[in-house]
Amino acid sequence: HSTDFEVHRNWLAITHNLPLSQWYYEATSEWTLDYPPFFAWFEYALSHIAKYFDPKMLVIENLNYSSHATIFFQRFSVIFTDILFIYAVRECCRCVNGKRAAKDILEKPTFILAVLLLWNFGLLIVDHIHFQYNGFLFGLMLLSVARLCQKRYLEGALLFAVLLHFKHIYVYVAPAYGIYLLRCYCFTANNADGSLKWRSFSFLHVTLLGLIVCLVSALSLGPFIVLGQLPQVISRLFPFKRGLCHAYWAPNFWALYNAVDKALTVVGLKYNFLDPTKIPKASMTGGLVQEFQHTVLPSVTPLATLICTCISILPSVFCLWFKPQGPRGFLQCLVLCALSSFMFGWHVHEKAILLAILPLSLLSVQRAKDAGIYLILTTTGHFSLFPLLFTAPELPVKILLMLLFTVYSFSSLKSLFRREKPLLNWLEIIYLIQLAPLEIFCEIIFPLTPWKLQFPFVPLLLTSVYCALGITYAWLKLYICVLTERISVRQKAE
Repeated sequence: HSTDFEVHRNWLAITHNLPLSQWYYEATSEWTLDYPPFFAWFEYALSHIAKYFDPKMLVIENLNYSSHATIFFQRFSVIFTDILFIYAVRECCRCVNGKRAAKDILEKPTFILAVLLLWNFGLLIVDHIHFQYNGFLFGLMLLSVARLCQKRYLEGALLFAVLLHFKHIYVYVAPAYGIYLLRCYCFTANNADGSLKWRSFSFLHVTLLGLIVCLVSALSLGPFIVLGQLPQVISRLFPFKRGLCHAYWAPNFWALYNAVDKALTVVGLKYNFLDPTKIPKASMTGGLVQEFQHTVLPSVTPLATLICTCISILPSVFCLWFKPQGPRGFLQCLVLCALSSFMFGWHVHEKAILLAILPLSLLSVQRAKDAGIYLILTTTGHFSLFPLLFTAPELPVKILLMLLFTVYSFSSLKSLFRREKPLLNWLEIIYLIQLAPLEIFCEIIFPLTPWKLQFPFVPLLLTSVYCALGITYAWLKLYICVLTERISVRQKAE
């Protein structure tokens, strides 16, 4: 029973009982409304159904209220809204080339893609065990991707604009959408060598895209602009005082950075290189959501993470602009933008790895190289979600579900590309196998040791740092594949 049950119960109560002008000011609960207005209206709509299940859940002062009817309603609402995700998966499957030879339907790329998306382990545990509403949000994203692949550009732009005002984390992949729409929709023709034909620029198409963005933004933010509350909404959406890392470090570059700083601190204290009285009190391994200062390495600011993120996505954006390569190039850029933002973003949640895993599924059934990267990223990324389910009864559940998905992923993709070289090399296989002993140590051995009380953060630290190595490797490998692919295309054109 995660805290997200109370988060969304509180949002139901806020939107149901209070006028619009108080939605982003109400602070009775610590779980204040910090999603964009469209999601607030979504909670408002749900609240009018929730009152028929248990009206007590809509009382703002009923903090941590829970009942069987409340939990049933929350679970059922997630399942019901997944209808959009199912439809989006269907549309994505229609965009995949299903002409690859296959003995039966179970080996067709479209069937494999449908299973990889609908049966995604990470999305299953985050939404249907931990509890969130990511399914229909990813449905909007995948549907927008499908529309762009189908060259229905305005529909794709509209869906993504709406998505941004449901959950602002999708701004991570906005550069991929912006560049692709500008390159392939606003410029209507290319030269014979594939380079841009500047005279083909369409002011009409730019105007249409601008109107979509402005109209959706006005519909979402307009009421708060009229009320003079836009700064308050922005402050809720981007709470920079929460610190560089979440309570559980997301397995990204900053997890490695924190681990190195912690190791240097231990060494410095042991050999008297550091003064214990001058070490910052706010510990980054305290499991708290707060700002903290690094001890040895330079402390990281929100501006520094923004600069790192922008620099890391630039190569993928340039590749998309100069050599778009159609929907495949767009998907590559989208995944790289998602991964780069995950690697270097401020206060990134571990669940954000799904933003890269799901669209990478579309690439994994088309080329063997992408399939290999997908297997590394999805196995490591999904394993990093294990700490979300931390109670003893959930241990066999999460292990069994992940094993089922992982075995299917490996077997289906191996069968799909059986005529090509192995998807993973021996070093990659050894790295992934080591996840098993890591899980045994963190979940079974460590809790039985006396270190549990003194160093409770150790299992989380080990999981985060080890998974960060795999995700960083997958990110770099995908980047190298994309860059070499673009260079190869350019050499063939010359």
